[in-house]
Amino acid sequence: MKSKLSDICRFVNGKVYVSGLDNSTYISTENMLPNKGGVTEATTLPNVDLTQIYQQHDVLVSNIRPYFKKIWFADQEGGCSNDVLVFRAKEGVDPGFLYYVLADDKFFNYATATSKGTKMPRGDKKSIMEYEVPDFDLDTQRKIASLLGNIDAKIIVNREINKNLDEQARLLFRYWFIDAPESNSWKKGTFSNIIDLMIPGDWGKDTPSGKNTEMVYCIRGADIPEVKAGNKGKMPTRYILPQNYVNKHLIDGDVVVEISGGSPTQSTGRIAAVSQSLLNRYDKGMVCTNFCKALKPRPGYSMFLYYYWQYLYDKNVFFSYENGTTGIKNLDISGFIETEPIVLPPQNLVSKFDSFCQSLFNIIFANGRENEGLAMLRDNLLPQLMTGKLEISGLDL
Repeated sequence: MKSKLSDICRFVNGKVYVSGLDNSTYISTENMLPNKGGVTEATTLPNVDLTQIYQQHDVLVSNIRPYFKKIWFADQEGGCSNDVLVFRAKEGVDPGFLYYVLADDKFFNYATATSKGTKMPRGDKKSIMEYEVPDFDLDTQRKIASLLGNIDAKIIVNREINKNLDEQARLLFRYWFIDAPESNSWKKGTFSNIIDLMIPGDWGKDTPSGKNTEMVYCIRGADIPEVKAGNKGKMPTRYILPQNYVNKHLIDGDVVVEISGGSPTQSTGRIAAVSQSLLNRYDKGMVCTNFCKALKPRPGYSMFLYYYWQYLYDKNVFFSYENGTTGIKNLDISGFIETEPIVLPPQNLVSKFDSFCQSLFNIIFANGRENEGLAMLRDNLLPQLMTGKLEISGLDL
């Protein structure tokens, strides 16, 4: 038996003055991560008077380009963009069950198929509320939400562990190399002193063509946040010249820097470390796109370079090395590497830091691999539960 989405929830349309919100409570489509990845905290509030409000346990779905599958089960109250749809479960409906109804790929496919507009399609609210949903009793709803929620909870725990491990490395870097009193006596130099080679990226062809026969995975700027979080990412496959692969393929210890892109509030220069744990997740070799550069540090300097670069990025240093005022911004990476002053600690201390960070990266990518398996399990269970193919009412959860 089927019901309509309008039978189990309603849209929330309340408004509140932005001035009454904390910075961490405003959610826009930019804060929402694709592929059901949740949200990041907002750092600034929009320049508007009123914003939509949501409550804890409401379900927020980006209404722009539904195929990105941006959804969040709110763990707090706050405000959000008008481009975000806020769903609230009706009385007698489990909010967690509502979340998984909307997190189902079937819903996003439906919202995409019924959306309006071509360049930036938006979900049609009237059609969305016509979406068919299973008619389960409250006990069954709660069991479905509990089973899937436990999987998502483990994914969240692993993400938090990874964030904590990365923060440990950042703090240790500052303690050993920035705030250490002895750093005043260390040699001064630039990144050119610890980088052996800078390699351009390669985008190749999307299919084998002519001499472009070497299949590779290509890391893009969009993949950098995923890689930094210990995830495999969704790198596209490309076909490049075999000789280019010999010269440009990535190995353990390389770092990849995004040199084009950014925004008014986000500079170019985002960086990702290439570890063997990452390379092992793919069945082919890897290069970076031509909107990135690959840096090959001196032996033992990979993690020092990575965290030093990240330290300066967090201090917004890279805005000073950008050129291009319209459209895509470009990073003057050669100018940065040659002129930005850094300290050069004793090599034994750098090597000790590198070994410590490598052990953390192994844990981070092990957690990322586990999360990938958990997400696959969740996404396989979800449609079976929603269609009743997997019986859950008799389970004691």
